[in-house]
Parts: sequence; C-alpha cells; structure tokens
Amino acid sequence: VFKTAVTEMASVSVEILEKHGLTGADLALFIPHQANLRIIDACAGRMGIDRSKVVINVDRYANTTAGTIPLCLYEALLEEKRLKKGDYVVMSAFGAGFTWGSILLRWWE
Repeated sequence: VFKTAVTEMASVSVEILEKHGLTGADLALFIPHQANLRIIDACAGRMGIDRSKVVINVDRYANTTAGTIPLCLYEALLEEKRLKKGDYVVMSAFGAGFTWGSILLRWWE
C-alpha cells in the first residue's frame, strides 16, 4: 500500500503540474492526504517540493480519513495565513480501494 500510495499520489500530482506547465517550485502549498508522514515526505520528495511548502497535521490529529485535506486547507488558510491571491496549490489523496487523485487550484481570495 505504501509503495502504491507514494507512486500514484506523486505521479498524478507531477502529471497535473506538467499538464499546466508548472513544477513543484511554482507551488505555494502541497496539501496531501494525511495517512502517514512517510508517505507525505516521499511524495514531496518525488515532486521536488520543499517540506516548508507541505501542509502537515497528521502529527496532531492522525489520519482523519476524508477530513484530512479540508482540515489542512483550513489550517493553512485561516490559522497560518499561508495562501494569498494567485498562489498555486496541489491537493492529492490516496484512498480505500486503491483510488487516487490530485487537483491543481489557483487561489483567488
């Protein structure tokens, strides 16, 4: 599960960036599903994203399943003020049934 989660979350995230002519350096934030820190770190590494751009809360809440990405977005936006107008964000998840996906968004506040 670990190898598939890392491979597919990172691959789909890199693919969406490349499709739009971007790289990890263009991102303000990477918000991954919070299954475990090893998967998060491995995905960020494969995407070439500095850990300072990765939103992590698994250390405080553990794996909150479908709530992980919304909780991270809430914290990054409202509590930490880490997003500003025009920032690029990639959100990526891996779930039950070996499903995965990513979304690229541009923040317009």
